[in-house]
Amino acid sequence: MRIFFIGDIVGRIGRKAVKEILPDLQKKHGFDFVIANGENAAGGFGLTKLVAQELYSYGINCLTMGNHTWDNKDILNIIDEYAIVRPLNYNLGSPGSGWRIFAINNKKLAVVNFIGQVFMDNNSPFDKYEQEIANIKKESDLIVIDFHAEATGEKLAFAHYVTADVSCVVGTHTHIQTADEKIIEQQTAYITDLGMTGAVDSILGMSKTSVIERFRYQIPQRFKVARGLYQLEGLLVDINDTTGKAESVLRIHQTSLK
Repeated sequence: MRIFFIGDIVGRIGRKAVKEILPDLQKKHGFDFVIANGENAAGGFGLTKLVAQELYSYGINCLTMGNHTWDNKDILNIIDEYAIVRPLNYNLGSPGSGWRIFAINNKKLAVVNFIGQVFMDNNSPFDKYEQEIANIKKESDLIVIDFHAEATGEKLAFAHYVTADVSCVVGTHTHIQTADEKIIEQQTAYITDLGMTGAVDSILGMSKTSVIERFRYQIPQRFKVARGLYQLEGLLVDINDTTGKAESVLRIHQTSLK
């Protein structure tokens, strides 16, 4: 199974990057399933029904989330029926699901989303993993995880912790693509951060002016999504359908030409 993971999509320009770049990547690499982090896809904060529908129309099969899951309340109208996976280690009773099963090539793929604790004050992803992994394994043939977190050490520690059960762990949230793609113990594909899909001339996809002023004056203000040239970043992973082991990883960084 060939899966393409797309880094955090930021705003309209990020959606344009998916629309314009993803088809060419599909022709070149022929992936079976596309997973993207969509927590910044609507105006840079959250996700709406129209934005989710737009991204699905471009070839994305599943959207994962993170700390901006609830920033746009429209998500409450779609999170239970759409192919959206929010962090599993949110509090009990939170809307939506932390894992979903997708049928691909006669195999059942579990897409799981976790959020980190370091600098983010969430429930332990390690404890929640232990509570849920047996149920997930009963329902699936292959398991992949989007680990949405700040700290590189926490992401890597979690990946090593789950290696025995999981085919792939990709990090999201920091919007800076890391150059550490690897296969851990000849089993689990890994990258600390997929990167960001959005404006090239920006600070994490946001207008440089608004971010610089925030740091310079320390006065709260809403960041604005940047415009201009765009990029799509992510990771392509080949997984053996029989063994569940990752066999290859390819980091993707593609920019617009104009």
